[in-house]
Amino acid sequence: MSKTIHYQNTHFITSAPDIRHLPEDEGIEVAFAGRSNAGKSSALNRLTNQRGLAKTSKTPGRTQLINLFKVDENCHIVDLPGYGFAQVPIEMKKKWQKSLGEYLQKRQCLKGLVVLMDIRHPLKDIDQQLVFWAVDQNIPVQILLTKADKLKSGARKAQVLKVREAAVDFGGEVVVDAFSSLKGIGVDILRAKLDTWFAPAFEIDDEFIEELDAE
Repeated sequence: MSKTIHYQNTHFITSAPDIRHLPEDEGIEVAFAGRSNAGKSSALNRLTNQRGLAKTSKTPGRTQLINLFKVDENCHIVDLPGYGFAQVPIEMKKKWQKSLGEYLQKRQCLKGLVVLMDIRHPLKDIDQQLVFWAVDQNIPVQILLTKADKLKSGARKAQVLKVREAAVDFGGEVVVDAFSSLKGIGVDILRAKLDTWFAPAFEIDDEFIEELDAE
């Protein structure tokens, strides 16, 4: 089924400290994950054309909850706690790193993972661990090299090519694209990827309608 998903209609549903406080594990969820200074909130705001959908902060690491947003019926985006660099107490960091791990390992409706990395500092060890985990779980990965406007066109293309070549080692379904929340680079690519991941939700609706028509 070809359906236009209106990402600008995305709205906040709930925040949860762990998966036990999330709604039922059903439908399709696409998760966004990245180091705390990778520009994840800005990317979500740009994707949905909403300035304040995901909170941004000058202090990386403030997002310590799993945030759930509804895109369309049975389609949700999940903003996962940032990992890596964060100016928060170590015990607090351990607590929300645990909630991140639980979600990634146990949430059955997770059908795609967007991993955001600063284009100037990609493929840190923790980034690679996350991608390898997703591949092991047969979850497709879209790597977004954020803040692409910080590099000139030639340097940007060279960096994307370099990361794409390195991503071959992950195996599985891993694609790499440049992204800039400021300039809009890669936004259409991201929306097209999400469209493909969310598509099965609408195919189910089609099948149900066909069954009703048959009756």
